[in-house]
Amino acid sequence: MEATARRRLALISSHVNPPAEASLSPYLFASACASDDADNCVFCKIIHGQAPALKVYEDDECLCILDTYPLCHGHSLIIPKCHFPSLDATPPSIIGAMCAKVPLISNAVMKATGCDSFNLLVNNGAAAGQVIYHTHIHIIPRKAQDCLWTSESIRRRPMKIDQEASQLANCIRENLLFVNNHEDSKGQASDLTGD
Repeated sequence: MEATARRRLALISSHVNPPAEASLSPYLFASACASDDADNCVFCKIIHGQAPALKVYEDDECLCILDTYPLCHGHSLIIPKCHFPSLDATPPSIIGAMCAKVPLISNAVMKATGCDSFNLLVNNGAAAGQVIYHTHIHIIPRKAQDCLWTSESIRRRPMKIDQEASQLANCIRENLLFVNNHEDSKGQASDLTGD
């Protein structure tokens, strides 16, 4: 448990207070963020070249950097250039632009690290482990039996198809319909219906 607490603290520290000895080269520049939160955001500071980072990819919508305190060799982050505090607050077009780069970047990361697998991870909200409130996607290269996640030792059990599971599925569908109807009223609907 102590090792987990140390790793969590290191992860939080890496995003809040990057090491001073890290190189500022290459500089990262991007368009301005449209949020007051951006003034205190370490990712926005990286985007504007005001904080150190090792960039591995950049385009008009996003950039990819190596994580300052990686969970493993090659752990990378895809970050949108505009500030959005969470995935659910990020426009679908930006999420699409970020996700479209996953095959390209993940293949390069796997080749560079000698891995043949990777986890794609988004921590959305404090309970999910989000410590930097600027949307980002983790690409975490994996090797067989690297034991990175403690949950990998937990056996999954089959879901019981019962009244409780059916009620949960119905509740999720109802919430999708509510979100869809709300989006319809904005004129930006997507087709999210279920049977």
